Amino acid sequence: MPKLKKILAPQNSNCHLWVSVAAYYKAEARGFEPGKELDDWLEAEIDYTKLLINAFLWRCKEDGGMTVAELQVFASSLGIDHADFFNKEADIIREIQKSALKHHPCFQSEKRISCDEPDCQWREQCLKLVATWLR
Repeated sequence: MPKLKKILAPQNSNCHLWVSVAAYYKAEARGFEPGKELDDWLEAEIDYTKLLINAFLWRCKEDGGMTVAELQVFASSLGIDHADFFNKEADIIREIQKSALKHHPCFQSEKRISCDEPDCQWREQCLKLVATWLR
């Protein structure tokens, strides 16, 4: 388990550098309009989190799946407090979506039976959870 945390937990300086450069380019793309610096920063943080999630999901796919323990470690590395409190895959994914991505989880809404967000990073996992839930 520590191996996963070491691979996925960003060094604060690396995270800060990546986010600051991304926020700069976001500001540049909108012509450095004043007053939107915080929005640029927050969007860049979410982009960084999505990058980490993609790396985590890719690694899990290559390894043949993910465990609850791996999800707990990953959620903790994203800054989710008490990630070890959650003991179900669905609960951890939901918390990552809500806390780290500021995204309303599909399987906590009316859309829970048919995910129609093609860009959702958790689409495959959500559909598996829904299929299990419907059995």
